Amino acid sequence: MVNTPRTWPSVIAGIVATLIYFGTAELIARSLAAASAPALLIGQALIPLLPTVLIKSAIAVFGTHDKLALVITIVAGGAGLGAIIGWIGVRRRGLALVLLIGFGLLPAVVGFSSGAELLATVPSLGGIAAGTVVFAVLLRFADAPARSGTPSADISADDSSDQGPRRQSSTPTGPGRRAFFGLATGLSAVGIAAVAAGQSAATLARSAAGTVTKLVLPRPATSAPEIPAGAALDVPGLTPLVTETSDFYRIDTALFPPSVDAETWTLRVHGLVEDEVTITMAELLDLPLQEHYVTLACVSNEVGGDLVGNAKWLGYPIRELLSRAKPTAGADMVLSGSDDGFTASTPLEVLTDDRAALLAVAMNGHALPRDHGYPARLVVPGLYGYVSATKWVTDLEVTTFADKEAYWTTRGWSTHGPVLAASRIDVPRPGATVTPKSSDRIVTAGMAWAQHTGIEKVQVRIDNGDWAEAELSEELTADTWRQWRCEHTGLSTGTHTVSVRAIDLDGNVQTSERRPAIPSAATGLHERQFTVE
Repeated sequence: MVNTPRTWPSVIAGIVATLIYFGTAELIARSLAAASAPALLIGQALIPLLPTVLIKSAIAVFGTHDKLALVITIVAGGAGLGAIIGWIGVRRRGLALVLLIGFGLLPAVVGFSSGAELLATVPSLGGIAAGTVVFAVLLRFADAPARSGTPSADISADDSSDQGPRRQSSTPTGPGRRAFFGLATGLSAVGIAAVAAGQSAATLARSAAGTVTKLVLPRPATSAPEIPAGAALDVPGLTPLVTETSDFYRIDTALFPPSVDAETWTLRVHGLVEDEVTITMAELLDLPLQEHYVTLACVSNEVGGDLVGNAKWLGYPIRELLSRAKPTAGADMVLSGSDDGFTASTPLEVLTDDRAALLAVAMNGHALPRDHGYPARLVVPGLYGYVSATKWVTDLEVTTFADKEAYWTTRGWSTHGPVLAASRIDVPRPGATVTPKSSDRIVTAGMAWAQHTGIEKVQVRIDNGDWAEAELSEELTADTWRQWRCEHTGLSTGTHTVSVRAIDLDGNVQTSERRPAIPSAATGLHERQFTVE
């Protein structure tokens, strides 16, 4: 299409209309059903289709903000599509309006086809109404100077000759230009602010949902052990032994956490069992619940990353539920299913041994937050979350690895997912400049973990020197991480590199070989540079 003077106003109108569409729909969704926001509907449909490498890269770059990054990308992509629609509207305004409406309806169709209620279409419809009105209004402003008979000074090379009359341009000029761009800028800001407000409201709603629940937690039949005084080292900047719930990492496939009613929630245990079992929340809370400290880690965690956390969990041992169901000979896997459709494949032997594998209902003394699986989730020491930590769990199917695959194993990840010994440097911070304490002493510190095996020792070295054994905090349990600290003396002024490695109680030394997270966790030693002054 030839670039005419009206092109850019029309393109801008398409972009602004799209931003208004997303913003209006976000605000409507927050008052009706948050998960019906178009950006979330599109994102939830895209997640299963995205290549595993792309998902892993997003987690590596954005961490727990990966979902917000996806929403921003979708809105930006929508604005780009709006620009194309506006470009088409330069010559075919009617077609542009049809395309704008069709684009707006797409999220509603996606949501409706995936089982959403009719109410889920309302935000998209409201966004379409606002977006098309804005598109039409902006195009009228763009046309206003030409309609008022005020031609611009835009003259082509041909028009400057005597071969033809001057050509009037409908590009806004003078007061018309200022009015158009002022209105477009203002409406764009409104659209972006509405999206931001909608996402902020969603965050507050998720936080509130974790604390305002109908669950009355019983006293645990078995309480978690008291934390020994030596389990937490006094080093400024060192990660706490127990992670605050608000700081606990969240990695899952749900753009917006499912809203599950605890009163109607049930868990079904079936498959290769002698007796199928179904349990309600009331029945679960009447059982002798146990409290355990367990450290969870994400398989996507990069070397030295923070996608790991330690919490106190309250729940019922999964082995007791499976004992009631009586798995039959040949079964070797439990496929756990979430309310949102996610599945995880967990080795049966891991769920039936003596470890604290729980059907958990509480975290750090309170009912599970919605982000972390309210009203019930799985917590399994010694396995990465993608094969064990199913949130919003509603189904346990006893089966075999030969017969069934889970969400991530169909995407190239390994089937069993045992946690590898790992360690991390917290102190000093990256690129920090440190001043030696008394006696020329520099302190480094961090965390190490090898859930359900336990950490035997941590070793630290400066530059390419010898490995020195670090001081370890007292072990809370073999299922939790441990803190470490190491003192260094005689370091010269200038830049140094500190490295760390862990050795578990089975004698496995953390490997220095660097490999990516896919298919079974990233490996390599964490290093950090600092400067001594």
